[in-house]
Amino acid sequence: MENGFIIPSIERIFKQKFSFATSVELLWKGGDSFRTIFDAINRAERFVCLQFYIFKNDDTGIGLSELLREKSREGVKVYVLYDHFGSLGTPRSFWRKMRVEGIKIRASHPLKWTAPFSYVHRDHRKLIVIDSKRAFTGGLNIANEYSGFHLRRRSRGWRDTGILLGGPIVYELFEAFKKSWTTWGGEEISFHTKNKGSHDSPASSPSPRGGKGRGEGEDGIPVLPIFSYSREGRKRMRDLLRYSIDHAQTRILLTTAYFIPSRRLIEKLETAVRRGVRVRLLVPGKSDIPAASYAGRAFFPRLLKGGIEIYTYLGEMLHAKTYLFDECWSIIGSTNLDYQSLVYNDEGNVGILDSAFALKMTGIFEEDLSNSTKIDEGAWRNRPILERMKEHFFALFRKRL
Repeated sequence: MENGFIIPSIERIFKQKFSFATSVELLWKGGDSFRTIFDAINRAERFVCLQFYIFKNDDTGIGLSELLREKSREGVKVYVLYDHFGSLGTPRSFWRKMRVEGIKIRASHPLKWTAPFSYVHRDHRKLIVIDSKRAFTGGLNIANEYSGFHLRRRSRGWRDTGILLGGPIVYELFEAFKKSWTTWGGEEISFHTKNKGSHDSPASSPSPRGGKGRGEGEDGIPVLPIFSYSREGRKRMRDLLRYSIDHAQTRILLTTAYFIPSRRLIEKLETAVRRGVRVRLLVPGKSDIPAASYAGRAFFPRLLKGGIEIYTYLGEMLHAKTYLFDECWSIIGSTNLDYQSLVYNDEGNVGILDSAFALKMTGIFEEDLSNSTKIDEGAWRNRPILERMKEHFFALFRKRL
């Protein structure tokens, strides 16, 4: 069967060129993920750039802050960009301690009393760039519930997915950070870069098709930076998701923390099932935002009738956002399948066109399903009337949840 995903078509839809990764490491176990991130930062020699929606002053946040302050004392340039709304509970004293050590800090989307309704727009991206050699992105934030510290307090942890990348793609992600940094008032960041084709500069375009094994441009795995900063960027992200659904030929595996589908997204998934694609959707069994969960569940009857398989996760709080199409095209990052992500937020993701990586993603999805329950259409029709009332009520506000 002809591969439905080719590089020129994906680039045309998202209006962004592919780059390469020479190393790709999936991070999806909370404690292991943070150990890997802390270790990578600890090896920084020139600069560290961090961009997070939530940066708490709990054990995890304090531990990272201490590490960043130590690196700054060593002469490493450190830049931190946090979202004003997402980190609203983090006290000013926390940021002040880092500034005293020479760390540069900015807040994105601060509240403006002259335009209070603009506060609905948030920077939901999660990005770390280290020396133009390593970059992390994904769904997790800087907080105990993601890192494993929750186990000490016997609280519930969160199940999330991230990715650590090496190679020319890091340069592209560094450029994405710099764009955000200057947008929110940061001074221009400039570092001497190496010759073209090194880890510090862009590479030439990958070959036109995704590889059957390692994705196969000669320079590494083809990776597409999928970062949205504007209304047009969010539209391109929606177009890319629709393109991916339309071109899937065998299967679609969707994992999302918040699922409030548009009518058009539902129609796309129904059409995919009718042409023989197996569509499976994994959502939290219990959400940290119950209103959003109820709003999304209002659409389950139609989805189930249309042949979409829906599973609810029974383990930790599910917070991952990963989308896999056929055996080759994966999207990992911060974008949920809801209005907040797809219409209002600045989001950051990477798309990876590689069958070996897709196999790893499939393995994680299947492991998650082993800790999930499948929703039965008949049983769902018989759910309590109070649950249905909540679903229909919150669905009225679906575009603002």
